[in-house]
Amino acid sequence: MASPDDASTVYDIAQKTIKAVYPHYYPTGAVEFFSRHHNTGNIARDIEAGEVWLLIDGTGSPAGTVTINGNEINRLFVLPECQGKGFGRQLMDFAEELVSEKYDTAELSSSLSAKKIYLSRGYKEVSYNIINSPGSDKLCYDYMVKQLDSKGGTD
Repeated sequence: MASPDDASTVYDIAQKTIKAVYPHYYPTGAVEFFSRHHNTGNIARDIEAGEVWLLIDGTGSPAGTVTINGNEINRLFVLPECQGKGFGRQLMDFAEELVSEKYDTAELSSSLSAKKIYLSRGYKEVSYNIINSPGSDKLCYDYMVKQLDSKGGTD
């Protein structure tokens, strides 16, 4: 679990990932919206609530983060230089396992960049959403749900 001292690390992971990945999927205004949404105030609030975790790689360096609010998985980011090494899968496995201890379903808002990954893990689209962002840009995302068994897997 992340501590208050980890807030800047979580913020850095989120911002570096947003700036490296999201411009390939979203217009500038939507990227700015994501960046502002994942600010230090929101991160600190979630850390205080005991909802944020850091993934540390084999060298002792932070590689990713995930926030879990009830049965909702949020703010899952893996540093760009750490992507493709299974860290995202580890974070999702951890998050689903933790959620399954109290809930039958896991829910999340999927960015366009992550939708394929979530579909492959058994998540189903529940709704398609559009947020107006700066510069008249649109931020599109899917709200998704996955049925869990008591071990965090798919029924």
